[in-house]
Amino acid sequence: MPSVLNLNAYMLTSILGLFTRATHAANSSDFTSSIFCEKFSHIPCRLDVKKPVFREKSLQFLAGQTRDLKSKSVVFSSQNENDELERGGSSACTDDSMLTALGNDGSNPEKEAVDSLLHYGADHSQSAENLGNQGCLLDKLKAVHLHILAMEQWNASRLKLCHRSYSVSAGNLIHFLALKSLDVAQLKEDLSSVGLLNLETINPHVIASLSAGIQTLENLKSNSLNSKGTVDGVFNSKSLDKLSRGEFKISKMTQRASSNRVLLFGPLQDDRASHIMVTVGQEALESDTLLNDLLKTGTTIMRINCAHGNQNVWSEIIRRIRSSSHMLEKPCRVLMDLAGPKLRTDKMKPGPCVMRLSPKKNGTGNVVFPAQVWLSPQGAGAPPAHLSPDALLFVDGEEFLSKLKIGDAVRFSDARGKRRMLKISKKFPIFAGVGFIAECTRTAYVQSGTQLCIRGNKSKPLVGFVVDVPPVEQFVRLRVGDLLTISRDSSNEQDEATTSKVGVHRVTCSSGYLFDSVKPGEPIAFDDGKIWGVIKGTSISEIIVSITHAGPKGTKLGSEKSINIPESSIRFEGLTSKDLMDLDFVATHADMVGISFVRDVRDIVVLNQELAKRKLRNLGIILKIETKGGFENLSLMLLEAMKSSYPLGVMIARGDLAVECGWEKLADLQDEILSICSAAHVPVIWATQVLESLVKSGVPTRAEITDVANGRRASCIMLNKGKHVVEAVSTLNTILKGSSKKVNAELKPLAISRRLV
Repeated sequence: MPSVLNLNAYMLTSILGLFTRATHAANSSDFTSSIFCEKFSHIPCRLDVKKPVFREKSLQFLAGQTRDLKSKSVVFSSQNENDELERGGSSACTDDSMLTALGNDGSNPEKEAVDSLLHYGADHSQSAENLGNQGCLLDKLKAVHLHILAMEQWNASRLKLCHRSYSVSAGNLIHFLALKSLDVAQLKEDLSSVGLLNLETINPHVIASLSAGIQTLENLKSNSLNSKGTVDGVFNSKSLDKLSRGEFKISKMTQRASSNRVLLFGPLQDDRASHIMVTVGQEALESDTLLNDLLKTGTTIMRINCAHGNQNVWSEIIRRIRSSSHMLEKPCRVLMDLAGPKLRTDKMKPGPCVMRLSPKKNGTGNVVFPAQVWLSPQGAGAPPAHLSPDALLFVDGEEFLSKLKIGDAVRFSDARGKRRMLKISKKFPIFAGVGFIAECTRTAYVQSGTQLCIRGNKSKPLVGFVVDVPPVEQFVRLRVGDLLTISRDSSNEQDEATTSKVGVHRVTCSSGYLFDSVKPGEPIAFDDGKIWGVIKGTSISEIIVSITHAGPKGTKLGSEKSINIPESSIRFEGLTSKDLMDLDFVATHADMVGISFVRDVRDIVVLNQELAKRKLRNLGIILKIETKGGFENLSLMLLEAMKSSYPLGVMIARGDLAVECGWEKLADLQDEILSICSAAHVPVIWATQVLESLVKSGVPTRAEITDVANGRRASCIMLNKGKHVVEAVSTLNTILKGSSKKVNAELKPLAISRRLV
C-alpha cells in the first residue's frame, strides 16, 4: 500500500491503467470474450436498430442518491466485424443501473477510485493540514479531469459521427455528463472554501474551466511533488495550456452557444435577455391590429400549432406576419409545431348557434353592470384591443349601421320571443367602417337572423340582421365520482343534454393507441391535468373512467382537449401521417419546426430521414420535451440530432411534462433540461402557462413574475394566446430588458451615522 503522500498518484495511475485496458477491450469486436468478462460485466441495455459502420452502446451515469430524477446518458461506439450498428438507449434503464464498464461484483472501479479520491480528507475537514492543503484539492481536480478525458476517449467514435458544426458542443456534452456521473459534493465545498471554481456554472465549458482551475492551483502550489505533472505529463503546463487555448477554450465555447442561438432564433433586440414567442391562431385573422401590436411590444417569434386550423389558415397567418414584420422593420421568425401523436378528445357535435347576453347581477338579483356588446359590420373582425366586450355581434345592414348613433335604442325579439333592447353607448372608427358598444340590462339569447330595429319618429324603421353567430361550444362537466365513457366511434356519441344520466358522461377519442394501451387501475388525465380519473374497465371500443379529481363545482371537458396516460406502456410512432403532410407545408413556409412528443433516438433518426427526403438545409429543429421518455433520453437524442447540420433547439413543454412525470418533479426536470442543453450549447424555449393569469385576466400573480425571472435562463420564453396577450408581451419585454438593474439603481445607499460618545 503506498504512503499517504503517494496515494493520489497511485489512484490516478490505477485509473489510467484501468481505462486503457477497458478501451482496448471495447475496441475488440467480441464483447463476450473471456478476457473481457474477467474484468467487466455485460452491458444489458440495447435497442435493436441496425445500421452499418459502428456498434453503439449507452453509458448510464449515476448521480448522487438525492438526484434520482436525473438520468444522464453518454454513448460510446466501436466498430465491429459485421459493420452493424447496435443502438443503446436509456429508455429501458433506471438510475439503479450502471451501464458503463462494471466489475464482476457490479462495482465501477474507475468511478469508485475517483469518488474515493474526491472524498479523501473529508473526515479531516477541520484539520489545517488537510483543509488548507491545496495539493490535495489539486489532485482531486486532476482525478475529475482524467475521468472526463477518459469518457471523451471512450466516446470518440460517436463524436466523429457528429456534424463539424456540433462536434465541439457534443464533446462538451460528454464532458458534462462525465462530471455529473461523479459525486462531487465534497469537491464543491473544497473549491468554495478557497473561492476558486463553481462547478454549478461550468456547464458550457467543462474541460476548459477544470483546466483553468488546475493551472491556477499549480501556480499557487509552493512545493510541487512533480513539476511535470502527476501522471506522465497529462497535467503538465503545456498540455493544460493546449486544452484551455484550443477548441474547448471558454471564450470559444461561449461564442458557440451564442452563435447557435442566433442561428436558430435570430439576433436579440434591445439588449434583452431572451426572445419572446407568442402562439397565434385564428384570432390573428379576426383582428387587423393583433400581429402589429405583438411585434411592436417585443415579440420576435410567432408560433402556429398544427393541431389546430388548416393550411389555408396557416398560410394567411404567415403572410400577415411577414407583411407586418417587413412594414414595421421588426424581424420575426415563424415556428410551426407538428401535432404529433398526442391523444385528444374528438370534436363534439356543434351546439345551437345562439349567443347569451348576460348582465352582471348582485346577490339579490339586481343588475349592477349591463352586458357590454360590440356591434360591427360583417367581417370587420375583433374590436380595438383596449375594449373587452362580453359579446360580439356582426350585423348585415349597411344603412342601419351608418345611421346608428350614441343614445339610440335598438330593439329586437330574442330566440325565446322575449322583447329586449340594446342601448348604444360608444362609437369607434374601425378598418371596415364604424363599430359600437351597446349595453344590455336584461338577459337575452341572440341567434343568426335576429332582426335589430331602430324606430324613428317620422322615417320608417331602420333594420339590420345578426349574422355569423358561432355555435355554442359543447362540453361535459365532470365532478368527483362521475363516470366518463371514452368511445372509439364518434357515431355512438349521444346528446349529452337529453340522453345522458346524471353523473354519466361520454366523449370520443378516435386514436387506437389509447384503447390498445390502457389497463384497469391506471390513472388518466384530461386537459393538461385539470381532470384526473382511474380506468375502471376497458374494451375494444370503450373505456370507463371514474373521476377522482375535478373542481369543486365540476370542470368542463370539451373538444380537442389533451388526454395523458402516464403509467401506460404506450408506443407512439415518431411522426404521424398528418405530421408528414404538414411537414411539406412547414418546409416551404416556416423558419422552424417543432417535433412533438419525441421519446428516443429512433424518433430523431426518422426525423432526419424525412428532412433529407425534402432536401432541407436551414430549417430549425425544435425537440419538444413533454414525456418521461423524452426527458430520460434527452442527451442521446441531442447527440443523434447533432449528426446533422440543422439549427437545433429544445422546448420544455411543461404542460404535458408535469402531467406525465408528476407536478412535484417539474422544477427539477426543467432545471436538468436547462443544464444538459447548456452543456450542449443548444438554445431552450421556456413554455407553457408563462404569465397565464396576465394573458387570460389581465392581472399577473407574484409566482408568475418569479417564474419569468427564472425563465430568463432560457433563450426564448413562450406565451400562449389570450385576451390580454399584448399586455403580457409588454410586461415580459420589460422584465427581460433587465428591470432589476433599474431597481438596484434606485436603491438609496445605506446611511451610516456615528454615535457620539
